[in-house]
Amino acid sequence: MFWGSLSAFLSDPQILPSPSQVLMEMSALWQKGKLQENLIATGWRVFAAFGLAMIIGGAFGYVMGKSDELDAWLDPWLIIFLNLPALVLIVLCYLWVGLNEFAAVLAVTLSKVPMTTTIIREGARNASWELRDLATVYRLPALTRLRHIILPELFPHIVSAARTGFSVIWKIVLVVEFLGRPNGIGRQIHTQFSLFDVTGVLAYALSFVVCILFIEFAIMQPSEKRMGRWRANAKA
Repeated sequence: MFWGSLSAFLSDPQILPSPSQVLMEMSALWQKGKLQENLIATGWRVFAAFGLAMIIGGAFGYVMGKSDELDAWLDPWLIIFLNLPALVLIVLCYLWVGLNEFAAVLAVTLSKVPMTTTIIREGARNASWELRDLATVYRLPALTRLRHIILPELFPHIVSAARTGFSVIWKIVLVVEFLGRPNGIGRQIHTQFSLFDVTGVLAYALSFVVCILFIEFAIMQPSEKRMGRWRANAKA
């Protein structure tokens, strides 16, 4: 293993501890309950911001894709927020709202909404007008249109927005915690950095990476497959 070989070559745990040392540190943190506590705190912020960003960005993206006037009015703001660094949003939210949980989730959500809006807008622009005209002629209820027309058409773009969003949000959450939260993986990395404890930094970072991989292979990919079958059935 490259990590183990490099650690043995350097022979200095203050620079690069061995995998066994990091695993032992993770085990010790787990037994103390610190690892679970901070993973739960970070996970809550990730999923709260992810859900809000998908809902808000999806709604804005859809209406912008269907309305040229609204798109022309909101597009400059979308460009601004797309190019505004996440660090600036985090700092401003903390300054304006305060060092609290609402500001932390708000900063992450605002950082992700523009990307989701852009992706969903493209899906709405490329949607089939024939199906929508057919739904209008037959006066289909709004819920039926949403279930059998809108969501199946937007599905590839929703999946793309979810994929990119999840990969970005958890990184921003760590920065939010690093700067201004009392708990979470980002905060613990900040603490271990202050102590120059490389083993602690890697233990917390690796634990979170394991959780992200679990979510990817146990939740995201199976959900994508199930949603793909649902989309095919909905179109049929």
